[in-house]
Amino acid sequence: MKNARLILEYPHHIPFFDVDSMHIVWHGHYIKYLELARCAWLDRLDYGYAQMAAAGYGWPVAQLNLKYIRPARFGHHITIRTGLREYESCLKLDYTIHDRDSGALLTKASTMQIAVRLDNGETQYQTPADWQARIHAALAREAAEGQWYRRFK
Repeated sequence: MKNARLILEYPHHIPFFDVDSMHIVWHGHYIKYLELARCAWLDRLDYGYAQMAAAGYGWPVAQLNLKYIRPARFGHHITIRTGLREYESCLKLDYTIHDRDSGALLTKASTMQIAVRLDNGETQYQTPADWQARIHAALAREAAEGQWYRRFK
């Protein structure tokens, strides 16, 4: 995450229905947590999935890497940090999941999404110009203000 830009923190409370009989989060739910944080990150850009589709592109996840370090448990409050690593050829985001109260690192992850034209299913090997314009504007804001960071409540 150290080379990531446009960092956003997204808080989440672990509900009972996400845990197993030992009150540990089932491993598959971490992917859902990444998706929640990614949607918040995209909303911060004002370029969520609805805007992507309106621009004529789908953005499927082509790669996902996840490393479990410590378990999240029922009732815990976690913070999912999301940051941009690549945007010109694809959308690569890095994530860390921390226990809100102790700060302990629970999980590291990354996702890579590619732009695909909705009208013909063609993979784009360069991300769309409107996407890049949004990123450039956000990077300029980050440089001018010293941060783009936003914590969701």
